[in-house]
Amino acid sequence: MTSPTSRRTLLTAALAAAAGAGITASAGPASAAPASPARPSAPQAAAPLVDNRFWHTYTDWRRGSGDGTRVLTGPRPGLAIATPVGRTDHTDPHTGETAAWEYATWTSPLHRSAVPATELIASWNARTPAGTWIAVELSAAYADGTATPWFVMGRWASGDGDIRRTSVDGQGDPHSSVWTDTLSVDDAATGVRFTAYRLRLTLYRTPGSRLTPTVWRVGAMASAVPDRFEVPASTPAHARELRVPRYSQNVHIGQYPEYDNGGEAWCSPTSSQMIVEYWGRRPTAEDLAWVRPGLPDPQVCHAARYTYDYEYGGCGNWPFNAAYAATYRDLNAAVTRLGSLTDLERLVHAGIPVITSQSFLEKELTGAGYGTAGHLMTVVGFTPEGDVIANDPASPDNEAVRRVYRRREWENIWLRTKRYDANGRVRSGTGGVCYVYWPEGPTRGQRRVLRSFGLV
Repeated sequence: MTSPTSRRTLLTAALAAAAGAGITASAGPASAAPASPARPSAPQAAAPLVDNRFWHTYTDWRRGSGDGTRVLTGPRPGLAIATPVGRTDHTDPHTGETAAWEYATWTSPLHRSAVPATELIASWNARTPAGTWIAVELSAAYADGTATPWFVMGRWASGDGDIRRTSVDGQGDPHSSVWTDTLSVDDAATGVRFTAYRLRLTLYRTPGSRLTPTVWRVGAMASAVPDRFEVPASTPAHARELRVPRYSQNVHIGQYPEYDNGGEAWCSPTSSQMIVEYWGRRPTAEDLAWVRPGLPDPQVCHAARYTYDYEYGGCGNWPFNAAYAATYRDLNAAVTRLGSLTDLERLVHAGIPVITSQSFLEKELTGAGYGTAGHLMTVVGFTPEGDVIANDPASPDNEAVRRVYRRREWENIWLRTKRYDANGRVRSGTGGVCYVYWPEGPTRGQRRVLRSFGLV
């Protein structure tokens, strides 16, 4: 159920003042005051905590700077190789094998974030036939006008025959560092913030071939969630339960230990597979032919293999899970943060289940029966009382996956950025991180709520 915390540090600290709401009074008029008393000014809206920007339309792709790429038209515009602009040798650090690749690039326009951010997380949706792969890089601008180098946020392929999909450790500059899939300010108390960023895609293929990857969506979530051990309680708004398949990760304990020791650590791909199938997609018999016969729910083994990050050493890389989901027909996926349980209710009410990331002591979540330093589960509904209905993969079997958790406990363990571990030490929380998957043709209501979060 837990992700390998030795390989991943979640840094979500930020100054509360940078994201808190403010109350200001309007200045008085220069002339004499009117006889009637002046109206008090209205409270200002709370500063946003999250800014999403995704490039996915034909216009989006055209506004970027392509070198050797072409923009694909049609109902799902994308980016592909037209004429390669170079050739390079790449040595895979996880196999030691060196191969030659042709490549083309595309660079996004500079996006100025509505949030002076302490963290940036990129995500993407792509197809990479055998003989192709992509690299996703990010460069962020600071408030003083300087910028980071280009950081690799992922070297990715849907398969694992050409390269091993991987994050890249050891990247940073004097102000920030990359932690697996997150670019984070090292010390938010210094006031350092990301004010803008660019993304760069490099599309690779076997030299001399006509193959190409296709990228349909790329973007990032910028956030500045304040330090907090507790979050304000929300008021229940919508009661609904979605019919999402239920899979337990624990029935896979000991299976395929090469993917992070087996099912015990497969909370993220198990959750991803539940929602992929909720939207009516699933791997084919041919896709699953590699799985040993007789294993239950072989599609969960499949999801674990194809979300595995060979540098991180686990299946919990957030963008890799989103990218895996988007390999299925006409599915979109993004990693983001939500600001409240009310936001999550809106998505579920529209028919969109959400995968959430949280960490907690056993005593902090009544009925869980375990504690965890990091765990993914799928929120599928809310009771009339507002409690959370979750498909929790950390269950003994599929029948036990559906859980009802107390609203107040659940929203706090998900939305906080600081917590105490079992030894009383302060640790980080995820601050509302989640995966959102939806079909290319959402309903009008689904599109409306997705648009409100900047996802479409």
